Amino acid sequence: METTDWPGADFEAHRAHLRSVAYRMLGSLNEADDAVQESWLRLSRADTGDVRDLRAWLTTVVSRVCLDMLRSRATRREDSLDAHVPDPIVTRVDDDPAEHAILADSVGIALLVVLDTLPPAERLAFVLHDVFAVPFEQIGPILDRSPAAAKQLASRARRRLRTAPAHPVATSADAGPTAAPPTGSADLARQWTVVDAFLAASQQGDFEGLLAILDPDVVLRADAGAGPFGPSELVRGATAVIAQAQRFAPLGRFARPVLVNGGPGFIVVRDGEPLAVMALTVQDDKITEMDVLADPVRLSRLDLAGLVEP
Repeated sequence: METTDWPGADFEAHRAHLRSVAYRMLGSLNEADDAVQESWLRLSRADTGDVRDLRAWLTTVVSRVCLDMLRSRATRREDSLDAHVPDPIVTRVDDDPAEHAILADSVGIALLVVLDTLPPAERLAFVLHDVFAVPFEQIGPILDRSPAAAKQLASRARRRLRTAPAHPVATSADAGPTAAPPTGSADLARQWTVVDAFLAASQQGDFEGLLAILDPDVVLRADAGAGPFGPSELVRGATAVIAQAQRFAPLGRFARPVLVNGGPGFIVVRDGEPLAVMALTVQDDKITEMDVLADPVRLSRLDLAGLVEP
């Protein structure tokens, strides 16, 4: 007799979507995997005989798991989030981001940084509605709120995002999903022109060249953990950022271009070991934000094997 692995087969059909939702909720790939695993456990224990839309049901489950994780994180975090960089998704420059399920609704590192500053309920309402087009009628019960209250939370999140520097999502009024579509090839090529010019000017110690490329209010966020490039720090303003860029300019020769969350970036590899991943946000032909992950422990958890080989 032919058997079907239920509910495993049904769950696997939605795994990529659930991981994508959880990653945008949490900004952590490991925590996203934990949330997806917990969702599987809940499905395996649940009576889903009356469930008509399994994808919607699982989205609700993983969202509740993420909400609990966000609330737990908020109560135990005592350190400042200023220098925290979310887990990056690093791919080859010649890869098509559309082929990576977790990048299907592209969210850059700069936006994830801002999402980390939102209260859990606001983050959930914004991500579910504005990124994944989940209706407020479904979001409200997840938050134990009315749909109208959930809509207000998403609206409040948008207002915070509009005032955040280097915010890469075009927010509008409260009329539907506002997440920007994945970067087009022409726009990405233009961003790479700016990023390549930055790397060249940095290696050459060209102060004026760097000033021309960096936005006056550029933000450099360096998350170094306990690694050799510590301490972690947040640097604001072109002059201060240039000083940091010149400090690490010798590492430029080890930098390889990569896509970070579908946008331009670099991975610094020396002797086969990844030293740092940098994401750069470009707006109006200026670099407005630089997010660097140089924490050796966190780097070791990322899937970088195909990017560090000679």
